[in-house]
Amino acid sequence: MISTLLGGLSADEFLREYWQRKPLLVRGALKDFKGVFSKPELLELATRDDVESRRVWNTDGQWQLERGPFSSRAWRQKGPWTVLVSGTNLVSDEADALLRQFDFIPQARLDDLMVSYATDCGGVGPHFDNYDVFLIQGIGQRRWRIGAQRDLTVIEGAPLRLLKDFRPSREWVVEPGDLLYLPPQYAHDGVAIGECMTYSVGFRTATNQELAEAFLGYLQENLSLKGRYADPGLKRPKNSAEISNEMIEQVAATLARISWNKQTVANFLGAYLSEPKPHVFFEPPELPMSERKFATTVGQRGFRLDIKTQLLYRGNRFFLNGEPFDAEPAQRAALKLLARDRKLSANAVNPTLLCAFYDWYCSGFGAPA
Repeated sequence: MISTLLGGLSADEFLREYWQRKPLLVRGALKDFKGVFSKPELLELATRDDVESRRVWNTDGQWQLERGPFSSRAWRQKGPWTVLVSGTNLVSDEADALLRQFDFIPQARLDDLMVSYATDCGGVGPHFDNYDVFLIQGIGQRRWRIGAQRDLTVIEGAPLRLLKDFRPSREWVVEPGDLLYLPPQYAHDGVAIGECMTYSVGFRTATNQELAEAFLGYLQENLSLKGRYADPGLKRPKNSAEISNEMIEQVAATLARISWNKQTVANFLGAYLSEPKPHVFFEPPELPMSERKFATTVGQRGFRLDIKTQLLYRGNRFFLNGEPFDAEPAQRAALKLLARDRKLSANAVNPTLLCAFYDWYCSGFGAPA
């Protein structure tokens, strides 16, 4: 499947030669692919308040952006327009299955599957993204123009990251099932030829500033420094408004006690990368089965993670939806398999995990397969 998806390349060849280096166009990457959603299904998702959506159009040379949820009246607009629906993998098993075709990239880098629908000549303008993306054509055709330009100056005041001076160097018209991979900050512009839908598999690339701020927040939540500022040898200052050297030195010594190591960073990344997005909510079962019935059912059918759940691990520590937990040695193999495959067969379920699985089930994090 990977060989077909990547045009005959192995995953190792793709990562070595293309990943974050240069674009790749694969004709017929997904044979007979017509998409996961029909037009009405996608537009219906854009009316929901638990799904992120945007609508983009151009009026007299000015780009406009509106955020959902939308009413059905929005689709009556004349002229070219595009609607983009993010996180479709969180609401559709088929969308999630498409996303998982790209598991040759670490799940820690995976963001979501965004789907766009465009009327004839619709698009979002020449722009660049700060993340890797695989663009899979669904129904219809789209003309892609791309370029590896260095000038990424954007139009001031525009609602999107639109390029002020777009200079494409290559152009293709893609058909259903074609795939285009673009590295971060590769300029591109896609315009619909007739109605079309495009599936975008995106991979997160947080900025260093974002990582630093999140890490400092993590340290704040997990920090425990004993003691209190004290100055029993205080002397009368020449000017009471001046901050003394003694105060600075004492506070500097206190702050120097804050330290971290690679394990701290690993724990932070596990929590940070598995944390659900703010708009994601889990739905516990209305009438949960008893723990005994749950154990019997899992013993017959196995266990699966909820479509919104993220399970990652580092060494012997696991992270479920932002929360860490340590597994016993006998549990680790099954949990690593569950993290990778998102489900366990009945034979693969370690009985010592049933208690944890039942808690997850009652929280809406998973259920019998």
